[in-house]
Amino acid sequence: MKIVIAPDSFKESLSAPEAAAAIARGWQRVFPAAECLLRPMADGGEGTVDALLAAVGGERRECWVRGPMGEPVRAHWGWLGEGTAVIEMAAASGLHWVPREQRDALVASSFGTGELIAEALQAGASRIILGLGGSATNDAGAGLLQALGMRFLDDQGRELAAGGAALAALDQLDLSGLDARLLQVQIEVAADVDNPLCGARGASAVFGPQKGATPEQVAELDTALGRFARIAAATLGEDHAEFPGVGAAGGLGFAARAFLKATFRPGIELVAELSGLAEAVQGADLVITGEGRMDAQTLHGKTPVGVARVAQDAGVPVIALAGSLGEDYQALYDAGIEAAFSLAPGPLSLEQAMAAAAGELEARAVDIARLWHLAQAGAR
Repeated sequence: MKIVIAPDSFKESLSAPEAAAAIARGWQRVFPAAECLLRPMADGGEGTVDALLAAVGGERRECWVRGPMGEPVRAHWGWLGEGTAVIEMAAASGLHWVPREQRDALVASSFGTGELIAEALQAGASRIILGLGGSATNDAGAGLLQALGMRFLDDQGRELAAGGAALAALDQLDLSGLDARLLQVQIEVAADVDNPLCGARGASAVFGPQKGATPEQVAELDTALGRFARIAAATLGEDHAEFPGVGAAGGLGFAARAFLKATFRPGIELVAELSGLAEAVQGADLVITGEGRMDAQTLHGKTPVGVARVAQDAGVPVIALAGSLGEDYQALYDAGIEAAFSLAPGPLSLEQAMAAAAGELEARAVDIARLWHLAQAGAR
């Protein structure tokens, strides 16, 4: 018996490798001889580095960088070997670094993410996987570009302050100092959203409120990012503001596409490819996936559906486990997931559910394995 276990992380509770290990323990309590292939997944956001390192090996590296509010933070990134680095922007510029009462989308900067890219270049990277998601910033990647040598100047030739709001005073861009090593590196953005930079579906309107922006500040940021986009288009001779996905991570996708020539791919697709998921599911009897919450939104680029697509191509059934099942989760059945189960054994607070996640994942895996055993016995 061959089982492929490919969950995402259970946010603020279990990493993807921890979740995969818990499911495997439960399955092997019923089928001790089963071959369990663990392929931790991610969609480009938090946990992408650890998921890939667990699946394919490599080295986890750390360095001090500038956090979203200018404070020093210890951020990690991954070296997969053969010139490939993987970076989560959240590791340097993530919302988790900023206490709720201190969040300020007007001034938060992605500078630290640029510093991580510089670290990867210094290590000799020829390919950088840049995962977007979980950002505290709304600066369209201006901070990232500043860390890599680009200058943002006002009409007096002065450097702009940090943050998205400062872009309202942008008059010119100086690309002369941009790190020349960027010309020799392939950058691939892993993201699970298709938002443009500005407008009703843009970075500020959709994601700004999560970062503490008031309605008035959302409008201010949207105007400022629009100015950046117009000046960038005039400087580069091409307008990138409407490309799907450039609004990801507070518009950092815009900087990556316009100035770093990054290509965009769905995060789960890229992680599945790097981790060899398609090869792993060949000849498997079952795939088990999951994440913290599953509902109709899971259809839009999230890990369980991405895993199901790969499994469908191989003709392998998929079962999903989730911390909670939300409204219209049944829509997942049309996306290739045969059945979905919640972990909660009864009424629990969120804190209790998160603390018990590993044990409950193992217990649900036991339940599913026993049902699988019964089905096999019936077939005989």
